[in-house]
Amino acid sequence: MLTVDFSRFPLAPGDRVLDLGCGAGRHAFECYRRGAQVVALDQNGEEIREVAKWFAAMEEAGEAPAGASATAMEGDALNLPFPDDSFDVVIISEVMEHIPDDKGVLAEMVRVLRPGGRIAVTVPRYGPEKVCWALSDAYHEVEGGHIRIYRGDELLGRMREAGLEPYGTHHAHGLHSPYWWLKCAFGVDNDKALPVQAYHKLLVWDIMKKPLATRLAERALNPVIGKSFVVYATKPHLPGTAAAATEPAVASSEPARKPAENATSGARPAATSGAKPGAKAPAKSASRAATSRAATSKASAAKNSTGAAK
Repeated sequence: MLTVDFSRFPLAPGDRVLDLGCGAGRHAFECYRRGAQVVALDQNGEEIREVAKWFAAMEEAGEAPAGASATAMEGDALNLPFPDDSFDVVIISEVMEHIPDDKGVLAEMVRVLRPGGRIAVTVPRYGPEKVCWALSDAYHEVEGGHIRIYRGDELLGRMREAGLEPYGTHHAHGLHSPYWWLKCAFGVDNDKALPVQAYHKLLVWDIMKKPLATRLAERALNPVIGKSFVVYATKPHLPGTAAAATEPAVASSEPARKPAENATSGARPAATSGAKPGAKAPAKSASRAATSRAATSKASAAKNSTGAAK
């Protein structure tokens, strides 16, 4: 289940992509399938190890095109272990609402994004999130939980202050807001409540089958109660530079390379897929490798069917 809409946020094969605060890896997997040079970074070591396993399974199953690479690594969003201008694309999905120094995170993302590069930021939408906070203190008063609710214009303002130029916005996951309202009403840790169980089954069915009825329903609901607010922006070139006049807006012309190769010793790569010929993935049954696309979808459904939260 993707929050970023890649029809509005084009990705070219060979693009160097940072999925910052990758969580379960849903956007990183999609970028890898599209031929990018992906670095999935998160401070949660357990999730990073799981993402590394899925990268390896995807490589075994041939899900990523030739030239693509994927690295999963632990790291700190406020102290990224990459040189300036390392990436063509940065994605940060449902992360900034967790971090006290969100301005610091924006500054770091802008630093590692090349001039002309693109960034996608997604956060919980103000209205649906306010309902969750009103229904349940436990929803947000937990360690590592949501510490703020962004208004759309507030997030856009902070991105502009950081030096970015927003070019598009939309809302996503309209079907997921009612699920979280039910969770908050019956108890965020109470998965046995019948309304919660029933709605969860609906979301999993929607993610796996993508029926026309729910697709149309979500399209209608997104502008009204979409759970996520998505912003797309670019990092402008410095005035007067030659690149500002000649460089393509989307695809990178540089030879594909892994940004992780420039990382400092402060980050710990968990695994790399596609970077070296003959690289071996972790051992697993042939049947799992052969069906990894379906398994990845099921894992995403199990972990992400409850909305965009990680």
